[in-house]
Amino acid sequence: MGLAAGVVSGDLGLAQDLLRQIDAGITWINTWGESPAEMPVGGWKMSGIGLENGHEGIRAYLRVKSTLVQLGQGACRGMFAKL
Repeated sequence: MGLAAGVVSGDLGLAQDLLRQIDAGITWINTWGESPAEMPVGGWKMSGIGLENGHEGIRAYLRVKSTLVQLGQGACRGMFAKL
């Protein structure tokens, strides 16, 4: 799985090195279970179904829609029914 992992250590550099080698969507050093709303969280591999929280989590619920509007001289006239 790959949801979460944590390391307890007095050596911050060593803890960071260890967590870089672990495939997990959220990791902690010297704490466990905290997940602020602005921090994206998501499992890797077979854990989870995407990101939650933060800007990345919000984007998962959005769909893109593009609209081009031509006004003035270049606008099409008579080609389409008026709305």
